[in-house]
Amino acid sequence: MDNSGKEKEAIQLMADADKKVKSSGSFLGGMFGGGHHKVEEACEMYCRAANMFKMAKNWSVCESATLKLGSSYCAVCVCNSLASHSSPGAGNAFCKAARLHLQLQNKHDCATSFIDAGNAYKKSDPNEAIKCLNAAIDIYTDMGRFTIAAKHHISIAEIYESELVDIEKAIAHYEQAADYYKGEESNSSANKCLLKVGAYCAQLEQYQKAIEIYEQVGANTMDNPLLKYSAKEYFFKAALCHFIVDELNAKIAVEKYEEMFPAFSDSRECKLLKKLLEAHEEQNSDAFTEAVKEFDSISRLDQWHTTLLLRIKKTIQGDEGDLK
Repeated sequence: MDNSGKEKEAIQLMADADKKVKSSGSFLGGMFGGGHHKVEEACEMYCRAANMFKMAKNWSVCESATLKLGSSYCAVCVCNSLASHSSPGAGNAFCKAARLHLQLQNKHDCATSFIDAGNAYKKSDPNEAIKCLNAAIDIYTDMGRFTIAAKHHISIAEIYESELVDIEKAIAHYEQAADYYKGEESNSSANKCLLKVGAYCAQLEQYQKAIEIYEQVGANTMDNPLLKYSAKEYFFKAALCHFIVDELNAKIAVEKYEEMFPAFSDSRECKLLKKLLEAHEEQNSDAFTEAVKEFDSISRLDQWHTTLLLRIKKTIQGDEGDLK
Protein backbone atom coordinates (compact mmCIF):
# COMPACT_ATOMS: atom_id res chain seq x y z
CA MET A 1 0.00 0.00 0.00
CA ASP A 2 1.37 3.40 -1.04
CA ASN A 3 1.60 5.70 1.99
CA SER A 4 3.66 8.42 0.33
CA GLY A 5 0.67 10.74 0.65
CA LYS A 6 0.71 10.22 4.42
CA GLU A 7 4.37 11.19 4.54
CA LYS A 8 3.75 14.43 2.66
CA GLU A 9 0.81 15.19 4.94
CA ALA A 10 2.99 14.50 7.99
CA ILE A 11 5.73 16.85 6.75
CA GLN A 12 3.18 19.62 6.26
CA LEU A 13 1.71 18.95 9.71
CA MET A 14 5.20 19.21 11.24
CA ALA A 15 5.73 22.56 9.51
CA ASP A 16 2.38 23.85 10.78
CA ALA A 17 3.21 22.67 14.31
CA ASP A 18 6.61 24.41 14.18
CA LYS A 19 4.84 27.65 13.24
CA LYS A 20 2.44 27.30 16.17
CA VAL A 21 5.35 26.79 18.56
CA LYS A 22 7.10 29.90 17.25
CA SER A 23 3.95 32.02 17.43
CA SER A 24 3.24 30.83 20.99
CA GLY A 25 6.40 32.57 22.14
CA SER A 26 5.84 35.79 20.22
CA PHE A 27 4.94 39.12 21.81
CA LEU A 28 1.36 39.06 20.48
CA GLY A 29 0.89 35.41 21.48
CA GLY A 30 1.94 36.21 25.03
CA MET A 31 -0.09 39.42 25.16
CA PHE A 32 -3.35 37.73 24.20
CA GLY A 33 -2.75 34.68 26.39
CA GLY A 34 -2.98 32.08 23.62
CA GLY A 35 0.55 30.74 23.97
CA HIS A 36 -0.28 27.77 26.20
CA HIS A 37 -3.18 26.68 23.98
CA LYS A 38 -1.00 26.88 20.86
CA VAL A 39 1.69 24.71 22.47
CA GLU A 40 -0.96 22.09 23.30
CA GLU A 41 -2.22 22.17 19.71
CA ALA A 42 1.32 21.89 18.35
CA CYS A 43 1.96 18.92 20.63
CA GLU A 44 -1.10 17.12 19.28
CA MET A 45 -0.02 17.91 15.71
CA TYR A 46 3.46 16.45 16.26
CA CYS A 47 1.91 13.23 17.57
CA ARG A 48 -0.43 13.01 14.57
CA ALA A 49 2.49 13.63 12.22
CA ALA A 50 4.53 10.93 13.98
CA ASN A 51 1.79 8.36 13.46
CA MET A 52 1.57 9.29 9.77
CA PHE A 53 5.34 8.81 9.47
CA LYS A 54 4.93 5.40 11.10
CA MET A 55 2.38 4.45 8.45
CA ALA A 56 4.91 5.48 5.80
CA LYS A 57 7.65 3.56 7.65
CA ASN A 58 9.72 6.73 7.98
CA TRP A 59 11.38 6.29 11.36
CA SER A 60 13.78 9.25 10.93
CA VAL A 61 17.33 10.14 11.88
CA CYS A 62 18.04 13.11 14.08
CA GLU A 63 20.82 14.88 15.89
CA SER A 64 21.54 14.44 19.60
CA ALA A 65 21.48 17.12 22.23
CA THR A 66 21.08 17.43 25.97
CA LEU A 67 17.91 18.64 27.62
CA LYS A 68 17.69 19.69 31.24
CA LEU A 69 15.06 17.71 33.08
CA GLY A 70 14.47 18.87 36.65
CA SER A 71 17.78 18.83 38.48
CA SER A 72 19.46 16.26 36.21
CA TYR A 73 20.40 16.05 32.56
CA CYS A 74 19.21 13.33 30.23
CA ALA A 75 20.05 12.71 26.58
CA VAL A 76 17.07 13.13 24.26
CA CYS A 77 16.45 13.33 20.56
CA VAL A 78 15.98 16.77 19.04
CA CYS A 79 15.54 17.52 15.38
CA ASN A 80 16.71 20.28 13.10
CA SER A 81 13.98 22.49 11.75
CA LEU A 82 12.33 21.48 8.50
CA ALA A 83 14.18 24.32 6.83
CA SER A 84 17.47 22.41 7.27
CA HIS A 85 18.58 19.27 5.47
CA SER A 86 17.57 16.95 8.36
CA SER A 87 14.86 14.51 7.29
CA PRO A 88 11.78 14.50 9.55
CA GLY A 89 10.19 11.24 10.64
CA ALA A 90 8.32 9.43 13.43
CA GLY A 91 11.20 9.53 15.93
CA ASN A 92 11.88 13.24 15.80
CA ALA A 93 8.16 14.08 15.63
CA PHE A 94 7.58 12.18 18.90
CA CYS A 95 10.65 13.88 20.40
CA LYS A 96 9.26 17.31 19.59
CA ALA A 97 5.98 16.31 21.21
CA ALA A 98 7.90 15.12 24.29
CA ARG A 99 9.72 18.43 24.62
CA LEU A 100 6.45 20.34 24.47
CA HIS A 101 4.82 18.03 27.04
CA LEU A 102 7.77 18.77 29.32
CA GLN A 103 7.26 22.51 28.74
CA LEU A 104 3.61 22.03 29.72
CA GLN A 105 4.64 20.04 32.84
CA ASN A 106 2.83 16.94 31.55
CA LYS A 107 5.41 14.45 32.82
CA HIS A 108 3.46 11.28 32.04
CA ASP A 109 2.68 12.35 28.48
CA CYS A 110 6.29 13.47 28.05
CA ALA A 111 7.57 10.04 29.08
CA THR A 112 5.04 8.30 26.81
CA SER A 113 6.21 10.38 23.83
CA PHE A 114 9.85 9.52 24.58
CA ILE A 115 8.89 5.82 24.65
CA ASP A 116 7.09 6.21 21.30
CA ALA A 117 10.17 7.97 19.93
CA GLY A 118 12.41 5.20 21.23
CA ASN A 119 10.25 2.53 19.60
CA ALA A 120 10.44 4.41 16.29
CA TYR A 121 14.22 4.80 16.50
CA LYS A 122 14.63 1.07 17.19
CA LYS A 123 13.89 0.63 13.49
CA SER A 124 16.69 2.92 12.29
CA ASP A 125 19.04 4.12 15.03
CA PRO A 126 19.47 1.98 18.20
CA ASN A 127 21.65 4.60 19.93
CA GLU A 128 18.96 7.28 19.57
CA ALA A 129 16.37 4.75 20.78
CA ILE A 130 18.42 4.23 23.95
CA LYS A 131 18.69 7.99 24.56
CA CYS A 132 14.92 8.37 24.29
CA LEU A 133 14.22 5.39 26.56
CA ASN A 134 16.71 6.73 29.13
CA ALA A 135 14.94 10.10 29.05
CA ALA A 136 11.63 8.35 29.77
CA ILE A 137 13.24 6.32 32.58
CA ASP A 138 14.48 9.54 34.23
CA ILE A 139 10.92 10.85 34.25
CA TYR A 140 9.37 7.62 35.54
CA THR A 141 11.88 7.30 38.39
CA ASP A 142 11.28 10.96 39.30
CA MET A 143 7.56 10.10 39.49
CA GLY A 144 8.25 6.97 41.57
CA ARG A 145 7.08 4.65 38.78
CA PHE A 146 9.89 2.14 39.23
CA THR A 147 8.11 -0.88 37.74
CA ILE A 148 7.63 0.97 34.44
CA ALA A 149 11.22 2.24 34.59
CA ALA A 150 12.43 -1.37 35.06
CA LYS A 151 10.47 -2.49 32.00
CA HIS A 152 12.24 0.09 29.84
CA HIS A 153 15.65 -0.80 31.28
CA ILE A 154 14.92 -4.29 29.92
CA SER A 155 14.10 -2.76 26.52
CA ILE A 156 17.49 -1.00 26.53
CA ALA A 157 19.23 -4.23 27.58
CA GLU A 158 17.59 -6.03 24.64
CA ILE A 159 18.84 -3.37 22.22
CA TYR A 160 22.39 -3.84 23.57
CA GLU A 161 21.95 -7.61 23.20
CA SER A 162 20.58 -7.82 19.69
CA GLU A 163 21.45 -4.58 17.90
CA LEU A 164 24.65 -3.18 19.43
CA VAL A 165 26.07 -6.45 20.83
CA ASP A 166 27.44 -4.84 23.98
CA ILE A 167 26.85 -7.51 26.61
CA GLU A 168 28.44 -5.57 29.49
CA LYS A 169 25.95 -2.72 29.01
CA ALA A 170 23.09 -5.19 28.62
CA ILE A 171 24.09 -6.72 31.97
CA ALA A 172 24.11 -3.27 33.63
CA HIS A 173 20.55 -2.53 32.49
CA TYR A 174 19.25 -5.98 33.49
CA GLU A 175 20.78 -5.43 36.94
CA GLN A 176 19.16 -2.01 37.26
CA ALA A 177 15.81 -3.46 36.22
CA ALA A 178 16.20 -6.23 38.83
CA ASP A 179 16.95 -3.64 41.54
CA TYR A 180 13.84 -1.65 40.69
CA TYR A 181 11.66 -4.77 40.59
CA LYS A 182 13.01 -5.90 43.98
CA GLY A 183 12.21 -2.50 45.45
CA GLU A 184 8.62 -2.90 44.27
CA GLU A 185 8.42 -6.50 45.61
CA SER A 186 8.11 -7.88 42.07
CA ASN A 187 10.45 -10.75 42.87
CA SER A 188 9.49 -12.96 39.95
CA SER A 189 10.33 -10.20 37.46
CA ALA A 190 13.54 -9.44 39.36
CA ASN A 191 14.57 -13.09 39.16
CA LYS A 192 14.05 -13.16 35.38
CA CYS A 193 16.42 -10.22 35.00
CA LEU A 194 18.98 -11.74 37.37
CA LEU A 195 18.94 -15.02 35.44
CA LYS A 196 19.85 -13.10 32.27
CA VAL A 197 22.73 -11.52 34.17
CA GLY A 198 23.84 -14.90 35.52
CA ALA A 199 23.85 -16.48 32.07
CA TYR A 200 25.94 -13.68 30.58
CA CYS A 201 28.35 -13.59 33.53
CA ALA A 202 29.05 -17.30 33.09
CA GLN A 203 29.66 -16.79 29.37
CA LEU A 204 32.07 -13.95 30.20
CA GLU A 205 33.83 -16.20 32.75
CA GLN A 206 32.64 -14.10 35.68
CA TYR A 207 31.84 -17.31 37.50
CA GLN A 208 31.66 -16.07 41.09
CA LYS A 209 29.02 -13.49 40.20
CA ALA A 210 27.05 -16.10 38.22
CA ILE A 211 27.21 -18.53 41.17
CA GLU A 212 25.89 -15.90 43.59
CA ILE A 213 22.97 -15.13 41.27
CA TYR A 214 21.99 -18.76 40.62
CA GLU A 215 22.21 -19.63 44.31
CA GLN A 216 20.17 -16.58 45.25
CA VAL A 217 17.42 -17.31 42.70
CA GLY A 218 17.46 -21.01 43.58
CA ALA A 219 17.02 -20.22 47.27
CA ASN A 220 14.20 -17.78 46.45
CA THR A 221 12.29 -20.33 44.38
CA MET A 222 12.78 -23.63 46.23
CA ASP A 223 10.11 -22.81 48.85
CA ASN A 224 7.56 -21.61 46.30
CA PRO A 225 5.13 -24.42 45.36
CA LEU A 226 4.81 -23.09 41.81
CA LEU A 227 8.50 -22.42 41.20
CA LYS A 228 10.35 -25.01 43.27
CA TYR A 229 10.86 -27.37 40.31
CA SER A 230 12.96 -24.68 38.65
CA ALA A 231 15.29 -24.52 41.64
CA LYS A 232 17.11 -27.71 40.60
CA GLU A 233 18.03 -26.05 37.29
CA TYR A 234 19.47 -22.99 39.03
CA PHE A 235 21.50 -25.11 41.46
CA PHE A 236 22.71 -27.19 38.49
CA LYS A 237 23.94 -24.05 36.75
CA ALA A 238 25.62 -22.79 39.91
CA ALA A 239 27.37 -26.15 40.33
CA LEU A 240 28.66 -26.07 36.74
CA CYS A 241 30.16 -22.64 37.39
CA HIS A 242 31.78 -23.98 40.56
CA PHE A 243 33.08 -26.97 38.59
CA ILE A 244 34.93 -24.77 36.11
CA VAL A 245 36.66 -22.89 38.92
CA ASP A 246 37.47 -25.84 41.15
CA GLU A 247 36.39 -29.50 41.34
CA LEU A 248 36.43 -29.56 45.16
CA ASN A 249 34.24 -26.45 45.31
CA ALA A 250 31.77 -28.17 43.01
CA LYS A 251 31.60 -31.24 45.30
CA ILE A 252 31.00 -29.05 48.35
CA ALA A 253 28.36 -27.03 46.46
CA VAL A 254 26.44 -30.15 45.37
CA GLU A 255 26.36 -31.40 48.98
CA LYS A 256 25.14 -27.97 50.12
CA TYR A 257 22.36 -27.88 47.52
CA GLU A 258 21.21 -31.38 48.51
CA GLU A 259 21.01 -30.28 52.12
CA MET A 260 19.19 -27.04 51.26
CA PHE A 261 16.81 -28.65 48.78
CA PRO A 262 16.41 -32.42 49.34
CA ALA A 263 14.49 -32.83 46.06
CA PHE A 264 17.71 -31.90 44.25
CA SER A 265 19.27 -35.25 45.26
CA ASP A 266 16.79 -37.22 43.14
CA SER A 267 17.04 -34.93 40.11
CA ARG A 268 18.73 -35.99 36.89
CA GLU A 269 20.84 -32.82 37.12
CA CYS A 270 22.31 -33.85 40.46
CA LYS A 271 23.00 -37.40 39.26
CA LEU A 272 24.77 -36.01 36.18
CA LEU A 273 26.91 -33.74 38.32
CA LYS A 274 28.03 -36.67 40.47
CA LYS A 275 28.94 -38.72 37.38
CA LEU A 276 30.89 -35.79 35.94
CA LEU A 277 32.73 -35.21 39.21
CA GLU A 278 33.69 -38.89 39.35
CA ALA A 279 34.84 -38.88 35.72
CA HIS A 280 36.83 -35.70 36.26
CA GLU A 281 38.47 -37.06 39.40
CA GLU A 282 39.52 -40.15 37.43
CA GLN A 283 40.55 -37.94 34.47
CA ASN A 284 38.30 -40.11 32.30
CA SER A 285 37.13 -38.00 29.36
CA ASP A 286 35.18 -40.91 27.79
CA ALA A 287 33.10 -41.40 30.94
CA PHE A 288 32.54 -37.64 31.10
CA THR A 289 31.28 -37.56 27.50
CA GLU A 290 29.09 -40.64 27.98
CA ALA A 291 27.40 -39.11 31.03
CA VAL A 292 26.64 -35.93 29.08
CA LYS A 293 25.30 -37.91 26.10
CA GLU A 294 23.03 -39.98 28.33
CA PHE A 295 21.58 -36.86 29.95
CA ASP A 296 21.21 -35.08 26.61
CA SER A 297 19.31 -37.99 25.06
CA ILE A 298 16.44 -37.35 27.50
CA SER A 299 16.79 -33.65 28.37
CA ARG A 300 18.35 -31.62 25.59
CA LEU A 301 21.21 -29.41 26.71
CA ASP A 302 21.19 -25.90 25.26
CA GLN A 303 24.17 -23.91 24.00
CA TRP A 304 24.86 -22.38 27.41
CA HIS A 305 25.12 -25.75 29.14
CA THR A 306 27.16 -27.23 26.31
CA THR A 307 29.65 -24.35 26.43
CA LEU A 308 30.23 -24.76 30.17
CA LEU A 309 30.47 -28.55 29.96
CA LEU A 310 33.10 -28.22 27.23
CA ARG A 311 35.10 -25.83 29.39
CA ILE A 312 35.02 -28.37 32.23
CA LYS A 313 35.94 -31.27 29.93
CA LYS A 314 38.97 -29.39 28.59
CA THR A 315 40.47 -29.49 32.09
CA ILE A 316 40.79 -33.28 31.79
CA GLN A 317 44.32 -34.16 30.67
CA GLY A 318 44.59 -35.36 27.09
CA ASP A 319 41.05 -34.31 26.23
CA GLU A 320 40.32 -33.27 22.62
CA GLY A 321 37.72 -30.68 23.67
CA ASP A 322 34.40 -31.94 22.31
CA LEU A 323 31.38 -33.85 23.61
CA LYS A 324 30.94 -36.21 20.65
